[in-house]
Amino acid sequence: MIPQFLVDFDLEKMPIAYTDIIVIGSGIAGLFTALKAADSCRVTVITKKELLESNTRYAQGGIAAVMAEDDSPAEHMQDTLVAGAGLCRTDAVNVLTQEGTAAVKELIALGAEFDLENGRLALTQEGAHSHRRILHAHGDATGYEVVRALSEKVLSHANIKVLEHHYAIDIIEDGEGCRGVLVQRPGGERLFLQSKAVILCSGGAGQLYRYTTNPDVATADGIAMAYRAGAVIRDVEFVQFHPTALCYAGAPRFLISEAVRGEGAVLRNSRGERFMHKYHPQLELAPRDVVARAIVDEMEQTHASMVYLDITHEQPEVVRHRFPTIYETCLKYGLDMTTDWIPVAPAAHYMMGGVRTDLFGETSIPRLFACGEVSSTGVHGANRLASNSLSEALVFGNRIVKRLQQLTPPSEPVNAACELSRTGMPPKDIAERKLKLQKTMVRKVGLRRNARLLQEGLQELKQELSIYSAKLTAADQLEYANMLTSALLVAEMALKREESRGGHYREDYPERDDAKWHKHQLCCRDQQLLEEINL
Repeated sequence: MIPQFLVDFDLEKMPIAYTDIIVIGSGIAGLFTALKAADSCRVTVITKKELLESNTRYAQGGIAAVMAEDDSPAEHMQDTLVAGAGLCRTDAVNVLTQEGTAAVKELIALGAEFDLENGRLALTQEGAHSHRRILHAHGDATGYEVVRALSEKVLSHANIKVLEHHYAIDIIEDGEGCRGVLVQRPGGERLFLQSKAVILCSGGAGQLYRYTTNPDVATADGIAMAYRAGAVIRDVEFVQFHPTALCYAGAPRFLISEAVRGEGAVLRNSRGERFMHKYHPQLELAPRDVVARAIVDEMEQTHASMVYLDITHEQPEVVRHRFPTIYETCLKYGLDMTTDWIPVAPAAHYMMGGVRTDLFGETSIPRLFACGEVSSTGVHGANRLASNSLSEALVFGNRIVKRLQQLTPPSEPVNAACELSRTGMPPKDIAERKLKLQKTMVRKVGLRRNARLLQEGLQELKQELSIYSAKLTAADQLEYANMLTSALLVAEMALKREESRGGHYREDYPERDDAKWHKHQLCCRDQQLLEEINL
């Protein structure tokens, strides 16, 4: 149903370039891993937009690591396991919490400047954390500060070449594993970039949904590329919807950080009533999936399209200092968060599943690695603990580089081709098709699911399968094909998992079922059918 390659090609008839390591993506995972690898290798970073454009750039809340004397890796681990709803890989969480502190200190050494209080790192608390362990920068601009610091180092490094506005189309692999990437240049020309290893750091999948906190680049390219190449994909039914995205006429679905609730903001329904006490003892600091569903319940009960986030009880100067980006953005749309309640609603935010890796970031295809949101290390389980994503990228980026140092160059020359003789004309209405897919995902494969909706969603998505037989030439056409692939995987896995757990909620199976479903779901293109493994 889904082909191995999106385009026809013959490596013997196209330009070939060589680099030691290819990194696809320029968020924290791609930039940090590229810098570490460049100490001993030539690295090429491929990014489909500008270097600074990634999910990381828009991360507000911060990065989680044990930095306080009254905190410990064991407590960070316990919080992560609880949030993950029984599906975290314990060994992966142990790696994250044991190695996270050193990784964050390394990030600081590379130039990232986090906020200080009285000369010490300022730490805040977010949902489901038992301690204040979230580092932040410029109040609520943590992601931008991280990519600023890392990108400056990347651009000045003699061993790193950055290819902006280049699109990674397909992974080339053979009997020795991953051998490189088929790349489309800005002008439409294609080349084969050969390497001894490829690291997927392509980010998340928020653009599969009509309403998302993610930027336009988050189109699940890496998951689709890895799936077509034959890699194992795990747990992509678990999509995290951030509870509080700005929901206001004329404004984008701008993220209102969980840190706002961490600093005391409360949720109110359209009647002005607080409601989280009805849903969880941690109130506004409950796990994200609980808060998101509670908001939807309140919206339905009050026949409203949003609820409100209220931090007006806090001193105005404190709010403006702690959340300058959120304050200025809201003000631009006529909302003063020091005096006004902020209208919010859930929006797609983070993919917990992805390309399955081991504890050193390697996928089921030798020499193909994955890091950051595109990967499934096992850290997040069924529901990511707030601010664990940036620290995960650092920790597993470090581990990937350790594995790279053990690789030897492949012995055989690469010989690959795809001659399907695609002749179908690519559709001209890609923007309309993309919007239709996003609406299908929101309505049928969204925050609340059931068998009927999921089956309807799959049928709607399968009506677009003809895209794979078309001769695709433009980047937006290739991107749409990747979105369709990943949307199909999410819908199929969501339909098969007949329980509710973490970010996956089934109205027809509302309870968590450890007897039948305390396990991961896997899929692989070579097998077609979903495979399950017990933890």
